Amino acid sequence: MRPGNRLAALFFFAALVNPGRLMATPVRDDTGHLSERVRRMLLASLLDDNGPTPQAVQRADSQGPTVNPARLDQPAQLERQLRSALRKPLSATRLTVIGGSARIGRYSVGSDESLRGHVVVLEGDAEVHGRVEGNVVALDGDVTVYPGGSIVGDVLSVGGRIHKIGSGTISGTEQTLQAAAEPPVPPAAVATQIARHAAGLAGLLLTLTVLGFGVVTFGRPNLEIVSDTVAHSFGRSFVVGLLGQVLVLPTFGMLVIGLVLTIAGALLLPFAIVVYLVLVVVTTLVGLLAVAHAMGERITRRRMARGIALSPNSYRYVATGLGTVAALWLAWVAFGWVPVAGTLMLLAAALTTWTLATVGFGAALLSRGGIREHFAGRLMPPEMMTDEYLWATPQFGVAAVKRPAKDGS
Repeated sequence: MRPGNRLAALFFFAALVNPGRLMATPVRDDTGHLSERVRRMLLASLLDDNGPTPQAVQRADSQGPTVNPARLDQPAQLERQLRSALRKPLSATRLTVIGGSARIGRYSVGSDESLRGHVVVLEGDAEVHGRVEGNVVALDGDVTVYPGGSIVGDVLSVGGRIHKIGSGTISGTEQTLQAAAEPPVPPAAVATQIARHAAGLAGLLLTLTVLGFGVVTFGRPNLEIVSDTVAHSFGRSFVVGLLGQVLVLPTFGMLVIGLVLTIAGALLLPFAIVVYLVLVVVTTLVGLLAVAHAMGERITRRRMARGIALSPNSYRYVATGLGTVAALWLAWVAFGWVPVAGTLMLLAAALTTWTLATVGFGAALLSRGGIREHFAGRLMPPEMMTDEYLWATPQFGVAAVKRPAKDGS
């Protein structure tokens, strides 16, 4: 998950963060402690990692960032200095700690270790099982002193908590500071991000449009059947597409196992794998293009009904439908830099696109790739051809005609 998309996780679990900006002593409330631990565990799972790789931070040059954690009476200023020193990736961070050292990721002091000097831990927890003679600072992490461990100095946790378990001791002061809000994104970075996303969207739209025109040119009858299946069996197509997605991997596994069991099948296994993957990709693309065709056809015919002169053809249908889907992503391109709203727009666009692709995938499966017209609404049921139906029901807007009497009157 990209760093810009991680704000969604913070949005959903912001209520679990303690509102206090600065506390002189750690909170002892069990409920607050539990909520903080749950928040951190959920955020770690949502970020799909266990934090940065633990490593030592190299000292900066003479002009690089330098911090002095000997005095922790100005924690907000120290936090700004530490955050300004962070780089992406974190391994590129350089920081000089006067009278101590800095670490990235979770850092643990063993029970048989005794450290002299200050310890600064960035983006991780500090766990003390032994002895630390100096101040300990954790940025976006907890400081935990385990039984038998001791810190002879002051402790500051920014965006985390301080814990003393059993006989763990801290001789100095204990401070926790809520993490400061993210700084505003510079306009130049916003413009660069918008341009990059716009270029990616334009390239993808152009690729799909070219593929759609190719399908229309060489396989329009099949595409129209899949499109009609989408229009007349939308719900059924979605259910079949969802089941098809679930069964893609099991079917692939059964195919591989079945071929491996025979000598001839083992020889054909590489070819079968390639063919299977190509079929899945082609079915998905054709289904998505069929959904775009159905959307474009409906939009075009509605505009024609309002008296707008248009040329109804499959090329226009595909282009119009793809443009409609791209409009959702265009909103994300324009406002994706907004912290929470941008992430929600991304999720909405992705969910909508996945739904349409699922419907198209199911319609392609139902119609056997545009060969079977049973679910496309093109076949008239046999009961509609009976004499009673034709005489008793209005057809195509024409009023029904009464059956002549048998006596000729």
